[in-house]
Amino acid sequence: MDKLRITGGAPLAGEVTVSGAKNAALPILCASLLSAEPLTLANVPQLNDTTTMLRLLGTMGVRSEQTGTDAVILQADRVDKLEAPYELVKTMRASILVLGPLVARFGEARVSLPGGCSIGQRPVDQHIKGLAALGAEISIEHGFVVARAKRLKGASIRTDMVTVTGTENLLMAAVLAEGQTILENAAREPEIVDLAELLIKMGARISGHGTDRIVIDGVERLHGADHRVMSDRIEAGTFLCAVGAVGGDILLRDAAPAAMGATLDKLAEAGLQIETGPDWIRARMQGRPKAVGLRTHEYPGFATDMQAQLMALNTIAEGTAVIVENIFENRYMHVQELCRLGAEIDIDGHTAVVRGVPRLSGATVMATDLRASASLVIAGLAAEGDTLVDRIYHLDRGYDRMEVKLQGLGARIQRITGKESA
Repeated sequence: MDKLRITGGAPLAGEVTVSGAKNAALPILCASLLSAEPLTLANVPQLNDTTTMLRLLGTMGVRSEQTGTDAVILQADRVDKLEAPYELVKTMRASILVLGPLVARFGEARVSLPGGCSIGQRPVDQHIKGLAALGAEISIEHGFVVARAKRLKGASIRTDMVTVTGTENLLMAAVLAEGQTILENAAREPEIVDLAELLIKMGARISGHGTDRIVIDGVERLHGADHRVMSDRIEAGTFLCAVGAVGGDILLRDAAPAAMGATLDKLAEAGLQIETGPDWIRARMQGRPKAVGLRTHEYPGFATDMQAQLMALNTIAEGTAVIVENIFENRYMHVQELCRLGAEIDIDGHTAVVRGVPRLSGATVMATDLRASASLVIAGLAAEGDTLVDRIYHLDRGYDRMEVKLQGLGARIQRITGKESA
């Protein structure tokens, strides 16, 4: 099992190119199921999760061809299996995103229930409720969600909560439904806008994406398209937190600052000097950061996927920060590992109180989920001595060669392969 060894204390300097967004790429890959014609994608991040999704689509008969390090052509003209098995779904909950496209185009889908999640419950009931409103017959059979419909029919759907994957699933289902569908209480994330823009290129008729009311006029069929996946705002935010924690001067290329308002505001409050252009961000940091409190919220609020990274920054900041996690109930699993490095954090329900300390000290820590992994890397970069981060397969799910990019910025970080760490 691979690990990362980090020797802290080195400031970061230089340029780094931000990869494509994992949270945009996964639903976009699933959109290939909506047409028999080729879907040509660029800026697809090289991650364990994208590899898993391509493998899942391959089991259904979707052919994929890598045409570059971050480019892929998908063609779903020979789909012969309308099922997502538990063996793949259990490793990546985003697999549920094949449900809407399958039932919309083929009239049937059989997708395993995802099972547990380390950061909290992520129920699929809103997906089921929405598909039922579109006319699908839904049943739960032997741990699978089974959906059937001759052709989905447009409907007005209001989800009980704001759900990103639920909005994406229902958006993909509605584009081939008969008539008009209105999604109320829709998620507004930039990744949903990216998905909608791809679907429009494929011939879908969509308006209102980026707001909480999306209107879809169904069409008979979709065609192929070319699309570049948007930049990963969470990866960009993670690198900004890193330079905030250790100091330095970095330039992020292929960034999406327009999608990062809440993150950039908090980092500026912490003391980072930030300049932005259409597709770049420059960040400079001198001295110790200032503590900044936050409350996670659906977009355009502060993203739950950035909470752990900003907490790591707060551990060595001047002052005390109060963090409230409003999205997932178990998203403080990184706290005990940060405390192993010398952080002072108290948890009371959904609230964390972080009292900044002058310095952290290196230790062996264990990653518990994707964003927790990133927080431990940031803390390790700021700590005195060596930090060993175990279970970094979590990190590889959502960050494209993070240690290589950090090495390019001057960080003293090294991947230790399973054999070396044995």
